[in-house]
Amino acid sequence: MKEYASDKIRNVAVLSHDGAGKTAVVESLLLACGAVDAVGVGKDNKHIMDFEPEEIKRNVTIQLGIAPCEWQGYKLNFIDTPGYSEFCGEVRAALRAADGILMVVSADAGVEMDTERAWDYGVELQLPRMIYVNKMDAENADFFGCLEKMRAVFGKSIMPLQIPIGEGNDFRGIIDVCKMIAWEWKNGKAEEIKVPAEYMPKAREVREMCMEAAAEGDDELLEKYLEGEELTIDELRQGLRQGMLTGRVCPVMCGSAVHHIGTTELLGRLIRYMPDASQKVMMGTDKKTGEPVMVYPNKPFTGFVFKTLIDPFAGKLSYVRIFSGELKEGNKLYNVTQDTEEKLGKMFTLVGKEQVPVKEAIAGDIVVIPKLAHARTGDTFATAEFPVEYDPIRFPNPLHTVAMVPEKKGDEEKLMTALSKISEEDPTCQVEKNAEGKQILVRCMGDVHLEHIMNKMERKYGVKGILEPVYIPYRETINGVTEVEGKHKKQSGGHGQYGHVKLKLEPLTNGEDFEFVDAIFGGAVPRQYIPAVEKGVKETLEKGLIAGYPMIHVKVTLEDGSYHPVDSSEMAFKVAAALALKKGVPEAKPAILEPVYNVDVIVPEEYMGDVMGDFSGRRGRILGMEHHPSHKNLIVVKAQVPLAEMSGYVTILRSMTQGKGTFNMSFFDYEEVPKKTMDEIIAASQAGKEE
Repeated sequence: MKEYASDKIRNVAVLSHDGAGKTAVVESLLLACGAVDAVGVGKDNKHIMDFEPEEIKRNVTIQLGIAPCEWQGYKLNFIDTPGYSEFCGEVRAALRAADGILMVVSADAGVEMDTERAWDYGVELQLPRMIYVNKMDAENADFFGCLEKMRAVFGKSIMPLQIPIGEGNDFRGIIDVCKMIAWEWKNGKAEEIKVPAEYMPKAREVREMCMEAAAEGDDELLEKYLEGEELTIDELRQGLRQGMLTGRVCPVMCGSAVHHIGTTELLGRLIRYMPDASQKVMMGTDKKTGEPVMVYPNKPFTGFVFKTLIDPFAGKLSYVRIFSGELKEGNKLYNVTQDTEEKLGKMFTLVGKEQVPVKEAIAGDIVVIPKLAHARTGDTFATAEFPVEYDPIRFPNPLHTVAMVPEKKGDEEKLMTALSKISEEDPTCQVEKNAEGKQILVRCMGDVHLEHIMNKMERKYGVKGILEPVYIPYRETINGVTEVEGKHKKQSGGHGQYGHVKLKLEPLTNGEDFEFVDAIFGGAVPRQYIPAVEKGVKETLEKGLIAGYPMIHVKVTLEDGSYHPVDSSEMAFKVAAALALKKGVPEAKPAILEPVYNVDVIVPEEYMGDVMGDFSGRRGRILGMEHHPSHKNLIVVKAQVPLAEMSGYVTILRSMTQGKGTFNMSFFDYEEVPKKTMDEIIAASQAGKEE
């Protein structure tokens, strides 16, 4: 592959809802460019871009893939992404490397949940968008129905540059409304024809819409248009491109990726309308001064690691988008984020899993660099003289939490190593060791994501995980006041043991977990033993006295006691304090507290009632509803729900809202559980001790 100037490079992330044929579109584009000799079709599990065992088994894309190709003096870097929402972290990573988005919509399904999500990503990141209506040969294909749905959801920016000739089994060609020419496919080959007479009125109507859209952003073009003059083809293209770059226009094309209809035409539109890499200006931060820096492509070298892959043979692979300057084999790489320096060995690009060597890369290029010891996703590479750092990728917060143990005892370290490597590849998989519950916690995006993680652990790292209930960090407390004695007396020849305390237990209402008050007068308990009493109290509270959970919000006052001049010791008073607590807590109206979380659920209005009813069954409190600040059709349901009731909620919400609901949660406070729940927690604790 030859070298290209930045203005000849297009970086395009390809997004869609699962099943719209996004990967088939990418592979059809690669075939048209000659980057591959042949492609398979999805139902036969032969996709070039989907080569991981789980991808082949499920016939879905799970991780992003890069696919460079050359077309008529231009280089296009396609970034294929997963369509299934649980792998949206890969989409976020891909968008950091992209300059524009190609959204694939299925002609028979129209706008779906992840179509809307793809659009929202583009709006959020201010990336120009283009839409390809795929599967025009499908039985229920409806191009103009799709257009109507897209305009209803995305607004008037939706602008068709093509219309189909026929639909479903009759789909046989496309009409370019800008040039007013048509192509018809016969026996797999395209033939240019005149626009069929029966399609001429619609083609003229759509062309008029395109001219109006092109003129709106340019005063000279608008004046010409309003005076009734027809825009030239160059003026039309210029206006549409400017409209796309500003987000005012979203061009729409159509075709069939499986039959390679419309693919060549799509390539031309991507080159003509997508922004080129020389236009990409990044905002970074000078690591030395902390000042913001505008980084233009002609500045010294900067690059960003947007993806990490750990290959069993090649080792760690770092996917890098170059934003400025150039990079050559043998260069030193300064990792601004980690403040480390490494020497660049070789680099390459990928078409699926095939490596294509690269000697030199410039601003706009995407390369893969193997075996960088310190690099992680989100790191910035630069030079020591130009130490600019870019913001990390904002990955979605994983809200599905499970506890995992290895199938074989003794494999705990092996399990943690495998999970750590997977989380390095996939930041939406987060791993931690919970000290209190003595569990390995895995946070991910849902059940399908979890299954992929577990399959990958077993396949790549030879360790199998088993799930167990997640430890809920309950707390114990008291609601009453009591006074109690604790005496530890033991005589067994020689020095005995003697400690005696009188304690007052009462609830602590100032929000603190524990308070110890020394109220001894007259030396009933010598000063040197009082710290031992406090230590005995604290250690006993930390172990719990009802169900084995730490006890909080307790005030303990040492009121009186006695000692023996020979037999008393720190240990004896520590034991006496523990005995007093064990005796007194049952008399002080003990209770169990559970963590309660603020939960915000974002759903279309029609699902609001279902969400609220579901929360009622989870012992939740509805705090209110409000319209989403940036999506008028979405409602935010605010509630407070016990953590114990949120297990598996990601999957339940997805099922309840047909995948259209999302949520986030944050800790609110500890609250007392109902008596029935308290009895169940105590019973479970007792059963655990007996095992």
